[in-house]
Amino acid sequence: MRSLLAWAFAAVLLGAGGEARAAWHEATTKHFIIYADDRPERLKEFAERLERFDRAVRYLRSMDDPQITDAQKLKIYALKSEGAVARLAGDSSVRGFYNARASGAVAFVPRRAGSSDIWSLDTEAIFFHEYAHHLQLQFASVALPAWVVEGFAEFFATADINKDGSVLIGSVPMYRVYGIVTPGGITLEQMVGETYRRLNDRERDSLYGNGWLLTHYLTFDSSREGQLSRYIDGIQSGKAALDAAKAAFGDLKKLDHDVDRYRAKRLMGLRVPAKVLEIGPTAIRPLTPGESAIMDVHIRSTRGVNQKTAPGVAADARRIAAGFPNDPFVQAVLAEAEHDAGNYAASEAAADRALAVDPKNVHALIYKGRDEMALAKEQPAKADWSKVRAWFVKANKLDTENAEPLALFFRSYAEAGERPTKNAVEALLYSVDLAPQDGELRVNAVQQLLRDGRVSEAKQLFGPLAYAPHATAEWRETNMKIMAAITAGDAKTALGLMDGAEKLAAAEAKKP
Repeated sequence: MRSLLAWAFAAVLLGAGGEARAAWHEATTKHFIIYADDRPERLKEFAERLERFDRAVRYLRSMDDPQITDAQKLKIYALKSEGAVARLAGDSSVRGFYNARASGAVAFVPRRAGSSDIWSLDTEAIFFHEYAHHLQLQFASVALPAWVVEGFAEFFATADINKDGSVLIGSVPMYRVYGIVTPGGITLEQMVGETYRRLNDRERDSLYGNGWLLTHYLTFDSSREGQLSRYIDGIQSGKAALDAAKAAFGDLKKLDHDVDRYRAKRLMGLRVPAKVLEIGPTAIRPLTPGESAIMDVHIRSTRGVNQKTAPGVAADARRIAAGFPNDPFVQAVLAEAEHDAGNYAASEAAADRALAVDPKNVHALIYKGRDEMALAKEQPAKADWSKVRAWFVKANKLDTENAEPLALFFRSYAEAGERPTKNAVEALLYSVDLAPQDGELRVNAVQQLLRDGRVSEAKQLFGPLAYAPHATAEWRETNMKIMAAITAGDAKTALGLMDGAEKLAAAEAKKP
């Protein structure tokens, strides 16, 4: 799944002068790995700013914060300008974007951006909004209505990180004021009951704005304590959203009246003191000459290529990698680029060079397995699928919390035309636990659970997709039909609908 969630953030700490002293550096923190062609002190300050935001969200929502491996951290690539980000995205309106998949969640952002106009959606607010989505899906498979998803994200989008280390959360998003105060948008009953289909721009603005307002009200008004949790729990138990809303909130007309009165108040945020926002260390290192030389290619590969762009990326990777035959990072990047261009033998050779220097290079192990899987599919008479899977097993043993080798291990059975083993199915399900933001991976897991008759598990796993806030009206309608079939225990119908949706998506992807 290569859909992009368009967003950006203000890299104000990475902005000002000193370009002559800038060079590629990597910052590693508990939750992020950040690459920037900038001075280490500015990169460190920026990384710590992001960690404080992450800590504030977790503190206020009482979210777990388990130790994660590098494969699970959000990787952020800070490019030199908004224009560079737009060119990478292939869309002049995009100032930055985020993509979550089994190989890891990644973000591409400008080193300089931002707006001083409080009525405009500045780039930092968009980053915080999308990172809140990232956290929201990270540790749970919960069906959340669109207003909850967007209200949660908007609640944290206006975070103000102060010089003393405290963070102000929940301030009014001034860029949403029109949607909050102007009549004619979506009604509260429609919003909490999910009783709408296609939204126009005005109604969508209303959903975001009033989603923030209702989230703010339910968070800060003591008379409504616990109601939001009861509403969400009701949906998880199988109630329709409207029924869950009435059970949790009571009279919806009274709720509407109370929210309207609350709207007229001077709404304040909540300041989280610095003393409860302790963050861990930030490690900064300069990239090696080889890493720096091939970073542009690595960024383009990581963004994702297609049949048109893959050959050019591979050619650039080949040219640069020739000068660094013993650099395992460079050779692993070349392996990925060659694989994406369909040059499987060349990719395998590059992976072999990387592994000769660093036998524990997980990225190279993954592409060694990918190459042998592709070659086995091309020449089934010579295929040794046990050998193919062995590469993914090796990668998994080196990093048991990396979703990609697990997902590929499962996929190898489909590529071989074989029924997946119980172990392969469990590998797939664990990969979803590790990379819950990857929608395609989640779909694969739901389909397998339905085939195996594990309908209740399939329902839980499909929940986030059924209410996916960024889906089009057509996809939301299809997803709700699938959820209804799963809820009714009709696995055959649900699988048929999912197969039809996959064919439609494939046809759309081929359109120019």
